[in-house]
Amino acid sequence: MTTTGEEHARALTGPWWWARWRSAVLDGGLALLSAVECAAEGVPFAREAGIPVSAGVVFGLIAGAVLLVRRKWPIAVVLVAIAVTPAEMGFLMGVVGLYTLASCELPRRVIGALSGMSLLGTAVVTFVRVRQDMARGDLTLGDWFLPFAAVTTSLGLTAPPVLLGLYVGARRRLMESLRERADSLERELQLLAERAEERAEWARNEERTRIAREMHDVVAHRVSLMVVHAAALQAVARKDPEKAVRNAALVGDMGRQALTELREMLGVLRAGGDAVRRPSGVPLAAVGEAAEAAASRAAVASEAVEGPCLSELEELVGQSAAAGMVVDLSVEGEVRPYPAEVEQTAYRVVQEALTNVHKHAAGAKTYVRLAHRVSEIAMQVENEPPPEPASASAAGLPSGGNGLVGMRERVVALGGVFVSGPTDAGGFRVSAVIPAA
Repeated sequence: MTTTGEEHARALTGPWWWARWRSAVLDGGLALLSAVECAAEGVPFAREAGIPVSAGVVFGLIAGAVLLVRRKWPIAVVLVAIAVTPAEMGFLMGVVGLYTLASCELPRRVIGALSGMSLLGTAVVTFVRVRQDMARGDLTLGDWFLPFAAVTTSLGLTAPPVLLGLYVGARRRLMESLRERADSLERELQLLAERAEERAEWARNEERTRIAREMHDVVAHRVSLMVVHAAALQAVARKDPEKAVRNAALVGDMGRQALTELREMLGVLRAGGDAVRRPSGVPLAAVGEAAEAAASRAAVASEAVEGPCLSELEELVGQSAAAGMVVDLSVEGEVRPYPAEVEQTAYRVVQEALTNVHKHAAGAKTYVRLAHRVSEIAMQVENEPPPEPASASAAGLPSGGNGLVGMRERVVALGGVFVSGPTDAGGFRVSAVIPAA
């Protein structure tokens, strides 16, 4: 809620029908003045009407006190003022009543009808009184003065309060409309801010998922091969020193490759964090910018790091073959370039599938098939059952359970299809189809 709206809500603390205490005090003061005026004017009215003076005073007090309810029943106040006009009392009540009537949210025809009645009543009473004064000789002006006095007096007592009331009422309604619009706008801004925060949180979650996926792909495969080569190195260190040296060199190369990829990724994360850093207490206008920056951070990071491509697939398979796995690679169709994200996803699927074979089916023969089709690229990694049931855990490779999930997320994000599961022969198969565009 805006400040204006808060002040308006706190102001509604008056008694009965008054919104504020000062309004009640004002109406009480006006009612007291009107009652005193009507009581004083009730004395000559009582003498002319031939009734006791006390009755005229009481009548004036009661009639003038009606002004106390002008905010709740403005029509009643104007009707009472019109009714006491022949008694030449209630001028303050008439003026204030017409002002209140015109400023209220009443139909214009009601305001016009009551204003016309007040105008006509005042004109008639003025005309009669002036004519009586001229007949008694109190006034020696011409006959032209009768209509002039009646018109000017009635207009003077009716038009100013009505016009002022119409202006104040229109201004009050405009302010209320602006206040409502301001409150509505602030609610919309708060809703937009909440949505922007949700978008930013969603972008952060997506980026965390992407980072976890990349870290898993980089670390799991390289480290898995290093563990396999280390186990082989331990087994052949004394029997075949030359092979042990080759395995040690391979472990070093894979470790350096893993460190290089990790450095590149951490460098992008550090640069991305500096680029989108915002001070605390940002204005609402910057929330959308922060959300957009967080949403696009993953794309910027992906472009900044050059990911693997399908041309490196033979090297990937060769690394697994060097680690003792029997791998058969077959490529069908015409080799052609694909978008970077498509080639990187296809590479990561094959990489993670081979890593799972090292973890869960060490020594099993594996078939890697890649098919270049018209509008898509398909890949399949299938392994036979391991030769020895205990060989799956011989290297002691842990499993985080996120490999298949990460592959599925990558493929589905590009509009592809991912299927994995055991085969009838006791092995395991991973298949994926990714649109080429």
